Amino acid sequence: MSVLDRFLNYIKIDSPSDSKSGLIPSTQIQLDVANFLVREMEELNLCGIRIKNGTVYAYLPATKGYEDKTCVGFVAHMDTAPEFNGFGIKPQIIENYDGGDVLLKGSGHILSPKEFPALSKLKGCKLITTDGTTLLGADDKAGIAEILEAIKIIIDKKIPHGKIAIAFTPDEEIGHGVDLFDVEGFGAKLAYTVDGGEWDYIAYENFNAVSAQVEFNGYSIHPGSAKGKMINSQYMAFEFNSLLPIFEKPEHTEGFEGFYHLINTTGSTEKTTLEYIIRDHDEKKIEDKQNMMKTIAKFINNKYGEGSCILNLHEQYRNMKEAILPHYEVVTYAENAIRAIGGVPKSEAVRGGTDGARLCYMGLPCPNLGTGGMNAHGRYECITEEDMEKCVMTVVEIVKQFAN
Repeated sequence: MSVLDRFLNYIKIDSPSDSKSGLIPSTQIQLDVANFLVREMEELNLCGIRIKNGTVYAYLPATKGYEDKTCVGFVAHMDTAPEFNGFGIKPQIIENYDGGDVLLKGSGHILSPKEFPALSKLKGCKLITTDGTTLLGADDKAGIAEILEAIKIIIDKKIPHGKIAIAFTPDEEIGHGVDLFDVEGFGAKLAYTVDGGEWDYIAYENFNAVSAQVEFNGYSIHPGSAKGKMINSQYMAFEFNSLLPIFEKPEHTEGFEGFYHLINTTGSTEKTTLEYIIRDHDEKKIEDKQNMMKTIAKFINNKYGEGSCILNLHEQYRNMKEAILPHYEVVTYAENAIRAIGGVPKSEAVRGGTDGARLCYMGLPCPNLGTGGMNAHGRYECITEEDMEKCVMTVVEIVKQFAN
């Protein structure tokens, strides 16, 4: 079985997460992936295989004589993003991609290097795309495939190694992937999430992340007798949103620029709710953004009456950088691994987050490696077999670094 075979098997299993369910994992179909992976890990004769709170754990014992080496861990997530259809994935496989436009045959959309210039670098590769009606699931089933294929190579080639810990989490896409992660039971001292972009990429800096729910309470009465009485909660919500900085939105920002992003709106005259995510790499700036929301909420309450606007802020994850820097060897080993297979390591601040961002503040320094995937969370998601193979070898080389 190749890394591509593994990947194609995994994406056949539907597994979108659901932020509204309140369950752990948020969708029971994620356990279909978990149980499938348990069977694969049993075939590899891994130890300590278990499912706990939706997370699959296992480990490969150290080679004799290497028991004193640092235990390294690898983590990927089983769920796909709920923002776009993740049911019934039908991949297209293009042998020897010519570098041009690709027709996504299920929807008629075109995957084009004009819109996605990085495609031009994939000429000659085996390209896997969607059919245009779903996402692909490379985020992050490619990561799972790459970790398990690397473990198989280490076993088959008898590569000396310390203990290797593995975990596959649910619900990463909705920010709950490591809510109940068993760090102590996992056993690793340092780890990597395999959940990024280009294969030669390593990230150890990401957004600080906060979610905001803003509830507006109005007063509904028959519009024929509403003068001086009706208070329309939807208008309050419009007013609140209009007072946020107009250019601090995802569509106007890049690099280290943070944003407010309105992700959901529900409402009526009587009650309206706005849901936001707030992001910034800088700790002071993320605090300023929260204070901005508090100031606007206070203004709305002063204008329409106390209780008209109720703001709830919740920290989702923090920038991993401060937790990584005291253990910078975890970055150095990854960079050395990428160089060992002919790559030039790239590092940039992630405009997002991973399970590793939270694991860093749970006592497990955990930067992020690439999977080779592109254009996640939508119909234009794609990946190549060649880049997945490079990600596999990166994991293998990291294990060698820890063994040495």
